[in-house]
Amino acid sequence: MDFNKIRSFCRVFRIIAGIALIVTGYVTGIFWFYLGLLPLIAGIVNFCPLCIFSKKCDLPQNSES
Repeated sequence: MDFNKIRSFCRVFRIIAGIALIVTGYVTGIFWFYLGLLPLIAGIVNFCPLCIFSKKCDLPQNSES
C-alpha cells in the first residue's frame, strides 16, 4: 500500500484550505491561522499523515494479471 497517493480532489482541497487559512491569519492578525501551513505542505508534497490511520485516501490498486 502506497501512502503517498491521495485523491486529486483531496490534494487540491488541502492546498486551497491551507492558503485560505494563511490569508485569514494574515488579514486578521491571529497567529493560529498560520497552522494552514500544515495542509498546504501536505497538499504540495502529496502526503497526508491522516491517510495512514484512516486508509480512506488511498487510490485503488490496479490488478493486472
